[in-house]
Amino acid sequence: MLKDSQLDLCGRVDFARTTPLLARDEAFSFACAGCGGCCRGREDIVLSGFDLWRIAGRLRLPPQTVARAFCRASIGQVSHLPVLRLAPVKEERNNCPFLTENHCAIHDAEPLVCALYPLAQEISREGEVSYFLQPTGCGGRVVEAKVEDYLARYDVPAREKTDVRWAQTCMDLEDVVEPLDAALEPPLRRRMQAKLWQALYFKFDYEKEYLPQLEENLVWLGAELQKLTDYQQRRNTYRKK
Repeated sequence: MLKDSQLDLCGRVDFARTTPLLARDEAFSFACAGCGGCCRGREDIVLSGFDLWRIAGRLRLPPQTVARAFCRASIGQVSHLPVLRLAPVKEERNNCPFLTENHCAIHDAEPLVCALYPLAQEISREGEVSYFLQPTGCGGRVVEAKVEDYLARYDVPAREKTDVRWAQTCMDLEDVVEPLDAALEPPLRRRMQAKLWQALYFKFDYEKEYLPQLEENLVWLGAELQKLTDYQQRRNTYRKK
């Protein structure tokens, strides 16, 4: 079983890219055989808030209900932010909980990690999006396709703006949360983490557009973090008297 400490928002913390980045008009060779191999034994399918919102809409359930039923939650050792991953089913050799008879039960709302496979994505702080080919041993009849065509087939370009906003949000929050994590007393730290979960994953209505809700949540989160900071400072001042 993959430990929570081995995963963060970008996936496995020990992962290091060993293949070159691909230009969008560059060709690569792969063909999905529909075998479900990429869904088996997977313990590292990390969800973004947007992924969870899409799955919630597909199942017509509140995001927090979906997370409790199908996900495993932790706090990233590197990012200090909430990390949500699909909970592998132990009784089925750690397969994805949505794998049903070699098919994905939520294919039209599958997470980005799944839509991209066998490609993977990198997003810079400046918002530059890059793709590379992951090592893979599966696939059917090999067909050479351009990166941009493969992405379009799975509607990845349509969500790229949202994925960039999510990535930049998390990178910005890392800079804020890491020092706060060290400064806050344990009860206040737990409060901070609860508010992060709400702002990034749970405080969403799947019937409303995602990005406006995220922006609204970030404003709310900023105010809540400031309250915690001020409260901790008052406690520190009181102790010095």
